[in-house]
Amino acid sequence: MKLLERLLNRQDGVSTIEFALVVPVFMILGMYGAEIAWLNAASMEASQVALALADNASRLGQTDNSGVTPTITSNDVQSVLTGALEEGSDIGLAENGRVILSSLEVHPVTGKQYIHWQKCMGQGKQASAHGKPDQTGSALSEIASGISLGGRKITSSSNSAVMSAEVWYEYHGLFGTMFVQPITIHEQAAIIVRDDRNVGPGLSGTNNKIDC
Repeated sequence: MKLLERLLNRQDGVSTIEFALVVPVFMILGMYGAEIAWLNAASMEASQVALALADNASRLGQTDNSGVTPTITSNDVQSVLTGALEEGSDIGLAENGRVILSSLEVHPVTGKQYIHWQKCMGQGKQASAHGKPDQTGSALSEIASGISLGGRKITSSSNSAVMSAEVWYEYHGLFGTMFVQPITIHEQAAIIVRDDRNVGPGLSGTNNKIDC
């Protein structure tokens, strides 16, 4: 009994026991916080890539000093798509996602909004939320009046184009599926072409590396 009483009165191991009980809880909270922070960072990175892709694509042809309204090439588009994947290298965008660039224009015959051309890069298999290119200009009803972005309709003016960029990214957790299941992030941006561009022919040249 005296031995048991002495053990009950001993307090020199209390802090060690408390530490052993509390550390796992704080470790789990810290890991969860890191997971959520990295998820938010990946989403922001994808958003910034989409904005930069649309901006860079809208500037294609600005350095053409020939005096003739330039027609952009498939290689021009590949350069901006490659740049987008490089910008997203911190999150492994090329391996875990896809970047899609679409040219929203007004069809010269039907007058409807339509996707004239569309190019992609990345190992992801996602399709554009705006559908596929429509060379006939008939356009599905949801495209004929423009594309939806952020709850608003985006339209192109005649003889011009809107560069619509999409970034798809498959997020995989830092700690596997302990806190989150794989999440598909989809970010979009759209910017009107900033200079004269000959949109009639679409893209000149062929490049199967960027076919969707």
